[in-house]
Amino acid sequence: MKRFNFQTQYALGFVRAFCKWLAVAAVMGLVCGLVGSAFYASVASATNLRALHPWLLWLLPVAGVGIALLYKLTKLDGLGTDAIIDAIHEGRRVSILLVPVIFVSTAATHLFGGSAGREGAALQIGGSLGQNIARLFRLDDKDRRLATLCGMSGLFSALFGTPLTATIFALEVISVGEIYYAGLVPCLASALTAYGVTQLFNIAPTRFDVIAPALTPDLLWRVAVLGLICALMSVTLCLVMHGSEKLMHRLIPNGMLRAAAGGLAVIALTYLVGTTDYNGAGTDIIAAAIEQGEARPEAFALKLLFTAVTLSCGFKGGEMVPTFFIGATLGCTAGALLGIPEGFAAAIGLASLFCGAVNCPVASVILAIELFGADGAVYFAVAIAIAYMLSGYTGLYRSQKIVYSKLKAEFIDIHAK
Repeated sequence: MKRFNFQTQYALGFVRAFCKWLAVAAVMGLVCGLVGSAFYASVASATNLRALHPWLLWLLPVAGVGIALLYKLTKLDGLGTDAIIDAIHEGRRVSILLVPVIFVSTAATHLFGGSAGREGAALQIGGSLGQNIARLFRLDDKDRRLATLCGMSGLFSALFGTPLTATIFALEVISVGEIYYAGLVPCLASALTAYGVTQLFNIAPTRFDVIAPALTPDLLWRVAVLGLICALMSVTLCLVMHGSEKLMHRLIPNGMLRAAAGGLAVIALTYLVGTTDYNGAGTDIIAAAIEQGEARPEAFALKLLFTAVTLSCGFKGGEMVPTFFIGATLGCTAGALLGIPEGFAAAIGLASLFCGAVNCPVASVILAIELFGADGAVYFAVAIAIAYMLSGYTGLYRSQKIVYSKLKAEFIDIHAK
């Protein structure tokens, strides 16, 4: 009888935890879906408004000063995606003020022509919402960490329309080689709920039309070479992004002056290259590379330059979509040289460069399938695996922990470089 009672209580404990997380994740997904929809609409409106009024670019230095001042007044200086990752690792508290501040700052960066993405900001908004909603539910420290992951997956899903990628990415990006499987149900429920909310507002998920070639040994080794190229580029990307941030902080310690200088630099670069292709997120360039197989040979390098200047000087938005841009245009250009269909090579470049930069191979494979379909899954997996292994321990997020070695079954527990 005692054994029966123990097993019953044991089973009920799982049921209670399951129901608790479904309820928390439903609330989390609803809030993240609403905020994510508003964020998506704001950035899209800002991008469209800038396209209609190109003169807004001249106000970028003023916007930069405003962003720097806003962060200083709210005492959020230096807080970014790394702060969210630290909150999960160490239980640090994240101010709810980060939500409106990063929301407004990212919209302003896009409105006035800074080169930045959206998903990095989404991780910050979602993580902050997740932790603070958990506090409203009076969850304990361990559950608040999972709730922070729930918020990240919910906002990512709402903004990008890839709920499976959002779920696995939130779990995988925190600690490379170790996944918090306890967060699988909560994160998936949050991501699906948030995705469902965006459908009520007719926000189309991101998808691309890609024709995957038949699987052949000849094309497989070419794709493997492309994976190697993306691994090298991901290392370059991370070194440039981190190095430019250190350099700009050393050259111009004052945040407002640094932002003004960065705005002027982006204006100068825009007129120097003679196009606005590298301002904003550049989603139209990504689509052209993947669906039409068209990209300028220098596009990936120029996007890296524009993004490094923008983000290192204090503008907000994130590195993820610029990483997609760089990967797609690099893949398109390299694919033509390697004998890979340009559009398909662009898709491989996007997924494998993303993996090399964030060290998330499983999420990257799922991302490729959600964005491009499952027909080329083997090609994607090969390029992603190579990019993951050969990118070393560099990463966009320096708070990310590399728990296990990429080379052997060895516990190393270091931070990404």
